[in-house]
Amino acid sequence: MSFSVQTELRVRYAETDAMAVAHHATYPVWFEVGRTDLMHALGVPYREIEARGYYLMLSDLQVRYRRAARYDDRLILTTRTGEVRSRTVTFGYELHRLDEDGSTKLLATGETHHIATDRNYRPSRFPDDLLALLSR
Repeated sequence: MSFSVQTELRVRYAETDAMAVAHHATYPVWFEVGRTDLMHALGVPYREIEARGYYLMLSDLQVRYRRAARYDDRLILTTRTGEVRSRTVTFGYELHRLDEDGSTKLLATGETHHIATDRNYRPSRFPDDLLALLSR
């Protein structure tokens, strides 16, 4: 079972190209917003993890684009925890556009894989309490 949160976003003009379509490089930034919200919801913000001497380094990023997000679209990003191991964690993402009639359309899905490291960037085991939170 995974833990998930929803984050509401709105496509900003600076995130679009000349056609008012959200640039593909913006999606991973939105995923990071969702991950940050998820970690806060778990009660362990990234700032606390780093203060304890750990980093969650990105080791893989996948985005599957289905439909374009456009300027001023209202978006709902669902971020969930995936596989959690002693040194790695996976997060999954679903990005939907929320239309004015209340319906949603799937725009993109994605996944990021992270490895825990110490301050010297050496792979490190998650502390037991963090493992328990991520696994819930």
